Amino acid sequence: MAYFFGLSFRTDSGATFNVTEVAVPRIKSAAKRMRQGRARAIHNRTHRSELRTALRKVRAATGAEAATAYAEAVKLLDRAAQKSIVHKNAAARQKSRLAKLVAGRK
Repeated sequence: MAYFFGLSFRTDSGATFNVTEVAVPRIKSAAKRMRQGRARAIHNRTHRSELRTALRKVRAATGAEAATAYAEAVKLLDRAAQKSIVHKNAAARQKSRLAKLVAGRK
């Protein structure tokens, strides 16, 4: 038997996520794992969004601005790969493509 209730989360950036009718098992450890997973999902979502914004900035930038945006994007990609938010090979592929793009715009 599962219990249902509504939840509301606020992230560091101020975004609010509402979750309704969440099934929670009776076993304490399973309920805890669900809470942890939900918190991690929100945390990962904010970091993935920040990463995508940085990638967009690199693609839109030109000249020296592109180089600084690329440096920031590389830092975020490396951190995301380290934290398994994106796969390490996907991060490497994105960095390679962005480096090629930035080199072509100089």
